[in-house]
Amino acid sequence: MAIPGYDSDTAAEDTLEQAGASIAVVAGVVPDEFGLARSAIDPPIDALADPVDIRGLDELKAIEAIQVTLVYDPSELPPGASPTDVAVAVETETDEAGNGTGDRNWEPLESTVDLEETTVTAVLNDRPPGSTIVAGYDDGED
Repeated sequence: MAIPGYDSDTAAEDTLEQAGASIAVVAGVVPDEFGLARSAIDPPIDALADPVDIRGLDELKAIEAIQVTLVYDPSELPPGASPTDVAVAVETETDEAGNGTGDRNWEPLESTVDLEETTVTAVLNDRPPGSTIVAGYDDGED
């Protein structure tokens, strides 16, 4: 999988076929344990696929680009939803009350939808704010 603007020979890649997920990264240091794994986190209510964990994310150094692509199930979209309102979302933990509960929040990333392939792709120039990703419905409202 080529990251736009980067030579595919310089990208480290991993695919988790059973989850329909792939990742490519261009970085100065990519650890051996970098890759994708099924997540044990429950998906958000608007998920269109199962969550996936990115392993070795914290050990990446000198990141130039990260591209994640996820297959999604368009039949899971809410009635009347546009199929273009799909985004890669990353799980972030907040603990606003300071009580250690770590409420889960899912932050949608700027994404591109391929309607023919039913995939959604996000390209970043830095590591995402979390290590668990999912394809989800994003109606653009906060």
